[in-house]
Amino acid sequence: MVSPELIRRFTFFSNFSLDQIVFLAKIAEENIFQRDHYFNHEGEELNTLYLILEGEISLITRLPQKDREVTINTLGPGDIFGWSALVPPYTATAGAKAIIPSRVVAFDATELRKTFDEDCQFGYLMMIKIAQVIRDRLNSLRIETLAYTTR
Repeated sequence: MVSPELIRRFTFFSNFSLDQIVFLAKIAEENIFQRDHYFNHEGEELNTLYLILEGEISLITRLPQKDREVTINTLGPGDIFGWSALVPPYTATAGAKAIIPSRVVAFDATELRKTFDEDCQFGYLMMIKIAQVIRDRLNSLRIETLAYTTR
């Protein structure tokens, strides 16, 4: 469990009720990960949603023909990652790796999904927030792709 006040500080959680914030705090743990720690690899089943408190996380994909990783996005404090843990089929659309030592809050996505069935308003609000994250990531990827193709 983490402090509800810790969660409330981040804009992602604006519009959540105090009860919802308290629930999120109960299903969360704060952890510190060293540089080069892999949170997950692309295609793996996910059961954790993360909030970055400190540090930087790289979202990566693997280029099989060149057998190397490519960073598709870099995230920092206040950013959420692992959203695929809330969207069926709950598999990672990208890998996630700590670029520098990072402190994160890890939410149990299995518990979140169960609660969404019981509290549809909470589920709806969370999915709107997750959709905004997805929208922003797609927009960022589009801009990166355009910049790459115009070189």
